Amino acid sequence: MKGCPVADEVGSGAQTTARKTTRTGEANAERILDAALEVFAAYGYQGARIDQIAAAAGLSKPNLLYYFRTKEELYTAVLRRTLDMWLEPLRELDALSDPRVALSAYIARKLDYSRSQPIASRLFAMEMLQGAPHLTAALGGTLLELVEIKSRIIEGWIREGRLRPIDPKHLIFAIWATTQHYADFSTQIRALTGKGIEENDFYETTRAMLSGIILDGVLPPEDEPREL
Repeated sequence: MKGCPVADEVGSGAQTTARKTTRTGEANAERILDAALEVFAAYGYQGARIDQIAAAAGLSKPNLLYYFRTKEELYTAVLRRTLDMWLEPLRELDALSDPRVALSAYIARKLDYSRSQPIASRLFAMEMLQGAPHLTAALGGTLLELVEIKSRIIEGWIREGRLRPIDPKHLIFAIWATTQHYADFSTQIRALTGKGIEENDFYETTRAMLSGIILDGVLPPEDEPREL
């Protein structure tokens, strides 16, 4: 995963950002975040230790602390990187796009992330279940602002007759819930189907089914007249 703009916007300040400005610094920060994700997912925030994360990243503990001063700062950066990864395709929803094309692409991108970053999704889900104590600022700031902007785009599609009269936020929530389910509940899915979205055939079936179910529910019939 590349970069961490949300962390820069609402993160731990200019000092941490400055440490990442060189190419080597950025590479080390990513190594640390990747290692931290694995350790936090395995042991939780309370059980994870900085020395474990440093060892997993192939760095000394002092070197890690040069980039992230505390375990809490590092944990928050891991979560914010996941959030920013998820926000990237949402930012691409464009008022001028055809809703079928735009929403299909968004569903596919979100499902892709569940396929490629299942551990990140599960760690994020655990944070939400605990009341999101490390993400309060991001949820009420960057995320809220973006969802409001994209909801207005969806409302515009509704006024133009290009979508049924639906609640835009509930549509966004439905896409999040269904796509992330395949990462967060992968064990249950495999127990019931014998498959997971890491397998190409199951992934393609899942993508087609989710797109069909959601789009059939929000797109008007082809013969339904649009408002002028």
